[in-house]
Amino acid sequence: MYKRVAVIILNWNGEKLLREFLPSVIRNTNPELGRVIVVDNHSSDDSWGCLEREFASVERVLFEDNFGFAGGYNRALEMIEAEYAVLLNSDVEVAPGWLEPLVDALDRDPRVVAVQPKILAYREKDKFEYAGASGGFIDYLGFPFCRGRVMDCTEVDTGQYDDEREVFWATGAALCIRRERYLEAGGLDEAFFAHMEEIDLCWRLKNSGYVLKVVPSSVVYHLGGGSLPMNHPRKLFLNYRNNLLMLHKNLGGASRQKVFFVRLLLDCMAGALFLMKGEFANTRSIIQAYKAFRKLRKRYPIPAGMKPFAEMYPRSIILDYFLRGKKKFSDLKF
Repeated sequence: MYKRVAVIILNWNGEKLLREFLPSVIRNTNPELGRVIVVDNHSSDDSWGCLEREFASVERVLFEDNFGFAGGYNRALEMIEAEYAVLLNSDVEVAPGWLEPLVDALDRDPRVVAVQPKILAYREKDKFEYAGASGGFIDYLGFPFCRGRVMDCTEVDTGQYDDEREVFWATGAALCIRRERYLEAGGLDEAFFAHMEEIDLCWRLKNSGYVLKVVPSSVVYHLGGGSLPMNHPRKLFLNYRNNLLMLHKNLGGASRQKVFFVRLLLDCMAGALFLMKGEFANTRSIIQAYKAFRKLRKRYPIPAGMKPFAEMYPRSIILDYFLRGKKKFSDLKF
């Protein structure tokens, strides 16, 4: 049966996560507005059996291979019809009434192409969660941060970021987007496989003139690190490689050469710091990320120009954080 919203949960080896988080999605998603669909990305655990036995009423799709976060959602949105699609991580608990504010924000303004809820930490529900918090931003060097999370410093939620406002990027942990616009933009770039592909998509959508917003009246709780832990060398590799690729695809204009030069210096410093701490695998991940980036960048043309966005921070978030002690979003001056 057709519903306006398809809430799509992409699962990979998340049997335990499904048991813990899927009940809240089923319970708190208005069935008159949206349908919940679990897409299994070729899990090797008993995720499919768990769905059949314990969540028989939930729609499910089984892929024959692991297409990654990007490829999995691209295939899912191609085959699942709806006006709006929610890309919802398998480790997200949703609060009652979470879906209606997101849909209302899209209904009110056709310029708004995608929205996200307020993302709080599942284990510490009074704090913002790393991957999205209350809306995503980016500095001129390509480093992302959020209202409520600067670098690895997450703030306690006291309602200080409860206003609905335009953002640079909306988190892929709970991204509500117009399905047709998603497909027109080419969806998530599958070369990324996982990590930062939603920021790349949001940048492309902004370059096309669309608006993205955070809607804090909608609240979800994200566990985070459901696929790979924060300090995993594989995750570090993907973050560095994908961030460089995102810059290459979207950053044009006269500042491009300077940005890549400064990024190289900062990334070399990060690699040296890991080396000094004995974290050799992390240093190796950064080197491998640059090698992989140089191969991948040949697929994409260099943008002709650069559109100015008020949601792009004109300073280095890293220098402001470590040298100037700016730990909160409210400390930053746009």
